[in-house]
Amino acid sequence: MKIRKLGSQGLEVSQLGLGCMGMSDFYGGRDEAEAVATIHRALDLGVTFLDTADMYGLGANEELVGRVVRERREWVTVATKFGIVRGADGSARGINGRPDYVREACDASLRRTGLDVIDLYYQHRVDPAVPIEETVGAMAELVSAGKVRYLGLSEAAPETIRRAHAVHPITALQTEYSLWSRDPEAAILPTVRALGIGFVPYSPLGRGFLTGQLRTPDDLAADDTRRNHPRFQGEAFQRNLDLVGEIGAMAAEKGCTPAQLALAWVIAQGEDIVPIPGTKRRRYLEDNAGALAVTLSGADLARIDAILPPGAASGARYPDATMATIDA
Repeated sequence: MKIRKLGSQGLEVSQLGLGCMGMSDFYGGRDEAEAVATIHRALDLGVTFLDTADMYGLGANEELVGRVVRERREWVTVATKFGIVRGADGSARGINGRPDYVREACDASLRRTGLDVIDLYYQHRVDPAVPIEETVGAMAELVSAGKVRYLGLSEAAPETIRRAHAVHPITALQTEYSLWSRDPEAAILPTVRALGIGFVPYSPLGRGFLTGQLRTPDDLAADDTRRNHPRFQGEAFQRNLDLVGEIGAMAAEKGCTPAQLALAWVIAQGEDIVPIPGTKRRRYLEDNAGALAVTLSGADLARIDAILPPGAASGARYPDATMATIDA
């Protein structure tokens, strides 16, 4: 496992991370023993960059990650997030970026994880009611207090990123990016590169669609939130499935899985990019790690670009209500 520099403030992480959200929320089915085993296996493989958030499982995911990480803390970089507020029943209640909430959320995350310091602390979504300068100013105070090492933003627009970075150096921007979500290439990637900010793609496998494992919407559990996503519905599902079929055919030619090909493409987009594919099972983790052995030539990259150019995927990446929270 190689190491990549994330941002220009000194943070170094494994070139592949692990998204832990699905272990506790959203994608249906829970198996805590397998989740714990998956995190341990990730660390054994050298995947030492773990991603969680306070809203995943209403804090349960932070507790899960914290229990495992405390046993092997010296090898692990933990990233968590604040800002999406949910009710006790899991319903979304909005976005909060007020300074007092930033401080309260950080203390709560430290308690749940049992860690002395959060390595990378993201604002999960930008609060349109609070100037970004105020939110990041409060985050900067957490760095000064020794509670947080590095700061990040998630799904922030270029102008927001620039304003935030002027208050305190931003180490990483986390945004959805994959073969079927290439919007960041237009303005976000140029912005973060100009500022020396690392880029962390979440859902680099298209929420599992790019793995080729999903053949119909019925392959998703009844309580899987992807059933509500436009790309997983109706005619869009079939059109996207046809594109994935072409990726699968290319992967077979190269002797790798579709997931490995899709991840290798993301990794090849720059040394400043560290994807965090999420999984809750060891077998998928190991398959994802195999992407590091896949080499893509210029001809390979051109062929992939022809199959899935920007805008090729059918349907929005989130339902309308969720898209409204993106700082576009």
